[in-house]
Amino acid sequence: MLTPKAPLIAPGLRLPRTDSGTFAILENPRPGAGFFVVRLPVRKACVYLAKQRAWRHVWRLARRFCGVNGGLPMLDRELHPSPAVPIFAPVTVSECSMRFAALLAAVALILPAPALSQVVPDSRTEISLSFAPVVREAAPAVVSIYARRVVETRANPFFDDPLFGQLFGDFGRTVPRVQNALGSGVIVSSDGIVVSNYHVVGGSSDIRVVLGDRREFAADLILSDAESDLAVMRLRGADGLPALPLADSDQLQVGDLVLAIGNPFGVGQTVSSGIVSALARSGIAVGTGRGYFIQTDAAINPGNSGGALVDLAGRLVGINTAILTRTGGSHGIGFAIPANLVAQVVAQARDGNARFVRPWAGMSGQAVDAGLAEAFELSLPQGVVITDLHPLSPLAEAGLQPGDVVLSIDGDPVNSPPEMMFRLSARGISGQARLDYLRGESQRAATIELIAPPETPARDRLDVQAVAFRGLVAENINPAVIAEFNLAPGASGVLVVEAEEIARRAGLRAGDILLAVNRVPVRTTADLERVLRENVRNWEVEIVREGRRSLLRFRL
Repeated sequence: MLTPKAPLIAPGLRLPRTDSGTFAILENPRPGAGFFVVRLPVRKACVYLAKQRAWRHVWRLARRFCGVNGGLPMLDRELHPSPAVPIFAPVTVSECSMRFAALLAAVALILPAPALSQVVPDSRTEISLSFAPVVREAAPAVVSIYARRVVETRANPFFDDPLFGQLFGDFGRTVPRVQNALGSGVIVSSDGIVVSNYHVVGGSSDIRVVLGDRREFAADLILSDAESDLAVMRLRGADGLPALPLADSDQLQVGDLVLAIGNPFGVGQTVSSGIVSALARSGIAVGTGRGYFIQTDAAINPGNSGGALVDLAGRLVGINTAILTRTGGSHGIGFAIPANLVAQVVAQARDGNARFVRPWAGMSGQAVDAGLAEAFELSLPQGVVITDLHPLSPLAEAGLQPGDVVLSIDGDPVNSPPEMMFRLSARGISGQARLDYLRGESQRAATIELIAPPETPARDRLDVQAVAFRGLVAENINPAVIAEFNLAPGASGVLVVEAEEIARRAGLRAGDILLAVNRVPVRTTADLERVLRENVRNWEVEIVREGRRSLLRFRL
């Protein structure tokens, strides 16, 4: 076995001893050029390389300098771009093994060294040494958030009961209570735009943001969306702040290294590392909706909500939002909202929207499981089957029908309704999207318009002043109302938007759909206003609540 002698070893050439022989690891100092590992037994050497550029350079010099004429099957092949995947190329050598090792050492001396000003790692070697360059770049843009909100609590637990509530009278008065919230946020623009979670700052009357350098700013909530659990704030009087660039979260792969930065338990800014452990997690309920999440095993704890999930280029790939836990602490399963959705929410906040508006699909559907795949004669359970379509739906206008199976949007697969909604939301309002779908045994494609839900017919909001339903606010149901209140696509009639005072005591709740009052059909708010003019004491209200019909009876 041949072992290179010390005089032939150039800077960057290490010689660890292993059971299989002596290895010479040559690290190319050119940023992104990779590294080589050369094993030097008597008859054979194995060259491992990380990038095609470096391999071609060394192989060309090796043929001239060492006279190596053995065939290399990997020479003209597209090499894997990831430095984490070694590529093996066996080379047969004879007495020139030592000269080949000397050549590799010479190459290390020729190539230029990286600039000292670089702060983000460009090679696997730099990453293996420390995450400090990434943290120095990203951490100043992650902030701590202290929010305060005033909530009304009922002094009487029976106040909402339609029977016992009437027995307690004024005991149902509300009592104000102050709630304090602790979380994290991410500066995404140097002029003070901060993104966090809705469950951290939603409904807050006082928001204080503390930067890593201990500066404090008051913040105004400019957009909130409970369904995606995102909120956008603007810091008062802020300018020239450090900001994180947003990555394309669709480029993430399972196994990518990520860092979670936030303020867990209020102990101060903390960094934890991990990998992307799964993608397309859409069965997790957060807040009032089910979203589409990146899963990571980087430690996320209470207080990390709203913090940053960054890649090793220092870019924001997600906003940390939830964990799965039995004790309240991190068990290695955390979820982050993808950066592509964050970008659309921030864009609408800059445009002046107070509420995030998603492209309207006007459909309901369900994921294709094994049973449905067998019924549809699919080789694999994939896609979303359309179960209902609104007449004004852009999918209906593009020719899709109930029973069609949507497979992908612009080439990105969709396997659940939340994933399909995410794909549309990440593309924003305006423009078009291509849908690939199955109808029967044939695969088809359609182009749909990405539109906001239309306000047709008009809402015709009604504040009821009649004694029997005082405190009731109702609107006509249209596509915009369906999207706002997450109703079934085929919903119609009159929706209860608010129910207070007598209307609440009668048993009505926000989200109820009124079908009839005293057996008179109610199709519009004008119909409701007309029927409430009757001077009667006994009332009967037919409603739909959470998909079920109910009948409420009460007497004044």
